[in-house]
Amino acid sequence: MPARPFPHVLRAVLLALLGALLLVPSSAAARADAPETTDAPVRLVIATAGLTWEDIDAERTPTLQCLADRAGVGAMNTTSTTVVSTKRQGLETLRTGYRGLAEEAPRTSGIPTPPTDQWQQLPVDVTSTDDPAAVAGALADGDLVELLAPSIPDHDDPARAEALTALDGTVAAALEDLGGCAAADLPRTLLVSVAATDPAHPEEVERTGAVASRTVGLQVAMDTGLTGQALTSGATKQTGVVVLTDVLATILDSHGASPEGLIPGQPFRGADHADPQQLAWDRSEAGRLVDAATLPALGSWLALGVVGLVIVLVPALARRPRLAAAGRALAAIAPLALPVGLCASLVPWWRAEHPTLALAGVVWGGCALLSVLVLGGPWRRSRFGPAGVSAALIAGIVLLESATGSRLQLSSPLGAQPISGGRFYGLSNHLFGLVLAAALMALLCLFTVVRSPRARVLWTVGVGLVTAAVCVAPSMGADFGSGLATIPAFGLLALLVSGIRLRVWHVLALGAGGAAAVLSVSFLDWLRPPEDRTHLGRFIDELLSGELVSVVVRKLAQNVAMATGYWALAVVLVLAVLASVAILLPGRIRWRRLAALDAAHPVAHRVRIALVVGAWVGYAVNDTGPVLVAAMLGVWLVLLPAVLPDPERV
Repeated sequence: MPARPFPHVLRAVLLALLGALLLVPSSAAARADAPETTDAPVRLVIATAGLTWEDIDAERTPTLQCLADRAGVGAMNTTSTTVVSTKRQGLETLRTGYRGLAEEAPRTSGIPTPPTDQWQQLPVDVTSTDDPAAVAGALADGDLVELLAPSIPDHDDPARAEALTALDGTVAAALEDLGGCAAADLPRTLLVSVAATDPAHPEEVERTGAVASRTVGLQVAMDTGLTGQALTSGATKQTGVVVLTDVLATILDSHGASPEGLIPGQPFRGADHADPQQLAWDRSEAGRLVDAATLPALGSWLALGVVGLVIVLVPALARRPRLAAAGRALAAIAPLALPVGLCASLVPWWRAEHPTLALAGVVWGGCALLSVLVLGGPWRRSRFGPAGVSAALIAGIVLLESATGSRLQLSSPLGAQPISGGRFYGLSNHLFGLVLAAALMALLCLFTVVRSPRARVLWTVGVGLVTAAVCVAPSMGADFGSGLATIPAFGLLALLVSGIRLRVWHVLALGAGGAAAVLSVSFLDWLRPPEDRTHLGRFIDELLSGELVSVVVRKLAQNVAMATGYWALAVVLVLAVLASVAILLPGRIRWRRLAALDAAHPVAHRVRIALVVGAWVGYAVNDTGPVLVAAMLGVWLVLLPAVLPDPERV
């Protein structure tokens, strides 16, 4: 029997996390502090490729450094529809506002074909040239000038230094007749590196792959209209990071022009920062290093969970009380690497001489601190205590990070990766999977000691409401699909623990309620200015423009493509189906220890029903559903064995 302090303490932990989330003011979730805009029209766009922030300094590139000193700066995502982005793709993106090349993009990309040259909407003529001497004359005629500047080869190319000198000289020549870079009346100029590469034969590298453009780095973006500030936009809502698709929106907005149809980008805005160039470098360097450092850093801690699972699941080992207790402890603390990894950018590990070791140190240090809380409290005397507190911390930390503006996850393991450019803020599908799985596990552990149906319903509704609010709120999670899964999952669990007989109309009402809630929040988000809208408000834009069917079809196609195109995800889905059957029917498959858990605590089976429903509804309504299911499966795979009865009790 669990010690009496367990229910009180676990309830206190859950209440503290819920209270922290409820007390987060909406203003705290503003992702860019007092962003500023400028009314000056863009007159000159300098387009290069392969230029990163480590390339710019006063000695090697004095003109570029001068321009950076008098501009707003940021690290820019240039992903395309292929594994490696090329300059010809980036130049098309400058004109269309969509990731190029449109004619060769997969149908699931949502890129309009044939592409539309949105610069035709501008009220001025456009001159495109690769001759810096022609810039001043075209500007004098009132044109918007696009200067196609030399590109920079790969970092291991011996010609890179020479190419940087050539680029700097081209920019200097273009600005010379305008009074030079330091001229007080320099027209508003954008310098953007539109792609990571400019190969002689781009078609040879423009291939689709598992993750688009993760093999390249963030590029340079400058805007002299936002001097001394860090660039941001409504598309990223992150200080110091913008997207290539924002450049077209910036140009159109500066001239008071509107695009033909919808475009994904938002105009550049400026955010105050003590050192914008350092921030841009930090964003770029962290994004470049995080992928290679993630597996060693997280895997080294998660390996403890593997050891714990072996001990807990092998009957001969699990029958030894002390060894089994150690195994349960290791299994309970292993998932703590997930929320710690999400928030790892609290420490600038990428600046270290050995960044992978530094990131591993951050993960181990953070996990060690949380492990003291998980294993050191009075709840340690209960089999369900450590697992319940661990699950509550996972869900609470992930939700709190999102509720306070997604400021920590950028370029952190498991966080938003600016290089891939899928999502820069809020709850991605894998994070929502972690939250839903961990919240349900925490409730399962709590319900083993909270036995009143009324109390169980109140806890379920309370945790569900807070989870749904953070997941869907535009200033927090801004995740459309999570609301469609959260409300049915927690609503179903509330009905199951209440003792009310479940009927078909209950299920239909939960689904309709989830859809109504998400659409209502989306409509409120749509009422905000376009640059402040999130994915939710933009869905209403698509709905009003008659693109609903194409959006739904595209997302379903992406979901299917992930499952059929990548064998690893296909294996995960097969395992998830088998796991769903196993945890719902432990008696049929003779999983005696899980059946014994249900016999002692029947509520455990009801929680697992809600888990399976939430997982597969989440899979169906999200475009990266396999990732969501994999995250949920991972959390339960580790924590559920930690609470199973000992083999000898079966």
